[in-house]
Amino acid sequence: MSKATIALMCLALFSLSACGNTVRGFQKDGTEAGLALDNATHRVLKAGAQ
Repeated sequence: MSKATIALMCLALFSLSACGNTVRGFQKDGTEAGLALDNATHRVLKAGAQ
């Protein structure tokens, strides 16, 4: 294998790793946002009931 091929393969692996981390981050952010919205909704409904 030439050095260029190895460098290209390393670059591709790095890019795929970055994409995987981005997807995981989006999933975590979505979950946290959903929980925050749920908590806020419960607080608003609780305040309205009083």
